[in-house]
Amino acid sequence: MKALVTGASGIVGANLVRALLAERWDVRALVRPGPPRRALGGLDVELAHGDVLDPASLPAAMAGIEVVFHCAARFSYGGVEPQEMERVAVDGTRHVIEAAATGKVERCVLTSSSVIFGSSATAEPRNEDATFTAADASAYAVAKFRQSATAFATAATVGLDLVAVCPTLTMGAWDYGLSESNAIIVKYLNDPFRTTCAGGCNIGAAEDIARGHLLVASRGVAGRSYLLGGENLAWRELHAQISALCGTIGPLTTATYTGAYLTAAWSEMMSRGTGTPPALTRDEVRMMGRWYWYDDSRARALGYRPDSAQLALQNAITWLMRTDHIRPDVRAWLQVPTAAPLTDRHTYSERR
Repeated sequence: MKALVTGASGIVGANLVRALLAERWDVRALVRPGPPRRALGGLDVELAHGDVLDPASLPAAMAGIEVVFHCAARFSYGGVEPQEMERVAVDGTRHVIEAAATGKVERCVLTSSSVIFGSSATAEPRNEDATFTAADASAYAVAKFRQSATAFATAATVGLDLVAVCPTLTMGAWDYGLSESNAIIVKYLNDPFRTTCAGGCNIGAAEDIARGHLLVASRGVAGRSYLLGGENLAWRELHAQISALCGTIGPLTTATYTGAYLTAAWSEMMSRGTGTPPALTRDEVRMMGRWYWYDDSRARALGYRPDSAQLALQNAITWLMRTDHIRPDVRAWLQVPTAAPLTDRHTYSERR
């Protein structure tokens, strides 16, 4: 089998490329022209230079491809204009689907997001039948919601077999650009106050999310979306697990909505002066107190078996400790957890 992976140098794409290679797929990665991608270094991958926003660059990348995994996206709560996120999500996805149909690709797997199914005011999991909650939605969530609608509508028009995977917060290795998911760990450890907040989230290991892509590619029903995640945790539980794994204390303080909003407004103002991304944004604060808990039973019915949140955090922290994302003065006195070996129970060899 031969696959094209867009967004191959991001956390989901880089782990997906490794999962595909482990299953002996031939992999072509769509990358924008520029310096070598660290996340793909040393891998037996064919590079195709192109951009999802440049339709003319896509036909050559699609040549001979059987399955397209469209992972390319802009995920940011600050530093990226909402219009840019939406352009990549909506226009880029439409270009990929149209090129895939023209290139006679057998199936396209879209990497969407769990946020398209919204959040709850109480600690209750949501599934693929849940509706989008616009009131608390970030610009990224809005872009992904519109991406999903565009993808399925375009696929129906051009006659392309399309399935979507909707990962929750994805934590793990090969994240050199520091995704917003891994940034949760980094910001918490770099914060001397070890701040937590109300509400909750669902986290999944990047390796599990990647293997879930393969599972949905081979067994998923065309036209359906599949949540891929792991454990549902309150933010306080998540932060306490990070502290325990790193041999430190915390969480020590709980942010209030008003305090967080004022901090975010100040951080955004300072960011405009320094040209650096804000440490906290009002987009993020809008999500405070909400429960982003999800039920991935649909994917589990296909054989999806994610590891525990503790193991996901353990492996993510181990990798992050080897990078510059965590400040050196903080890293110096933290305990480094031992990464757990991957198990062969996650091998999904069935093909379509």
